[in-house]
Amino acid sequence: SSREHKLNFKKSKEVCLSYIQDAMLRKQWKRAAEFLTSYIESLEKDFSREYMGPSEIIWRMGTEILCHHSHSSMKEFNSFIEQMKTLGVKRYLKVCLEHTFHLLCNGLVDEAYENLSLAESWRFGEQTAIQDKEMKLIQAYRGLLDYYSWSKQKNILLQHGQDGFEDLSVEQEMHSCFRKAAVNLKEIIKIPGVWDLFVKCYVDLLEFYGDHNEARQVLNEYAYNSKFPANPNAHVYLYQFLKRHGESKKSLISALKILHDIVPSHELMIDFNMMLQKSKKRKKRRLGLEVIFAALDYAGWKENVKAWSCLARQVKQIVISEKHLDWIKQEWNSRKDWWPTFHFSRYLAKRNWQENESLSYEKALVAGILLGKDCKYFKYISHQGCKAQMKRFRILKKFVNKHNPVYLRISG
Repeated sequence: SSREHKLNFKKSKEVCLSYIQDAMLRKQWKRAAEFLTSYIESLEKDFSREYMGPSEIIWRMGTEILCHHSHSSMKEFNSFIEQMKTLGVKRYLKVCLEHTFHLLCNGLVDEAYENLSLAESWRFGEQTAIQDKEMKLIQAYRGLLDYYSWSKQKNILLQHGQDGFEDLSVEQEMHSCFRKAAVNLKEIIKIPGVWDLFVKCYVDLLEFYGDHNEARQVLNEYAYNSKFPANPNAHVYLYQFLKRHGESKKSLISALKILHDIVPSHELMIDFNMMLQKSKKRKKRRLGLEVIFAALDYAGWKENVKAWSCLARQVKQIVISEKHLDWIKQEWNSRKDWWPTFHFSRYLAKRNWQENESLSYEKALVAGILLGKDCKYFKYISHQGCKAQMKRFRILKKFVNKHNPVYLRISG
């Protein structure tokens, strides 16, 4: 019967689709291509009255298969993508973007730029307004390629400038690329979102032409506008810009304070801690201790010599002055149940001593103060250092033994 035929046909399509997915998961691209061909043919032979438009799933799977198939060529990929553009009006701009990325990955920059230019001139009734966001992305990526061209021309001028090279056409081309790139990049970063690469390129353009105020305004907007999602990189870019232009430590600390709140394990926390330690204000030095303790809570920092050196230096200063021991105690109270195993086990002492003497020294100092002279980590490292007749380890041992009462006060 007609109904039974339709049910069987639907079931066979579903089975075929599952075979394609299975082949792709197993990276059997030839098998996946064969099943996809059958799947497309089955859609063409579907005599049911239901409208079957070109499914997005065919575009997605077909693109993936062609990208990995051993016998696939750029010509075949381009042909497939052009069919997808023609058949999928609602997805036209998305397909164009994916086509651009594929061309760029294969080093075809000029072809990618041409593809974006054609997409930008595309118009299809109401669809043009509906796909406004996609169109802005098309323009933004074209701006990115204009920036790439500008950068190439700039490097030519800078490279040959010292040799007295002067080529007006190169300079004119560079300025032309700058204008086109600046217009499109400026537009996309007005829209709330994560636009890291576009912001960096636009700021680079502005800085090169000396428009530092505009660059600062762009970075401030990107970092502090509440309409934009929280983004650690926005504060990194702002900090790097401020540092490049010799801004005050107050401005630098302000930028890094927010970064610390978002990502306490960020690599810039070393810079942040060092700035805070040098401050004359007690509140900032207290924050510095908090920052370095928080960073060392993360596994990625376990063997960071600079981080342990920062903590050892500040802890040592506090112990010698016997002021603000409560700072150490407050930080240690929330960590004393797990830091000994996480950082100061005998196993880690052996490994650290074998791999990095400087790391083991800094950690041993911190361990001796936080856990006392009987700490396994401190005892092993100080013993090995003294055995090797290293003067600084003998001094370390004397220092920890002398200040062992501090451990008792910290441990409460």
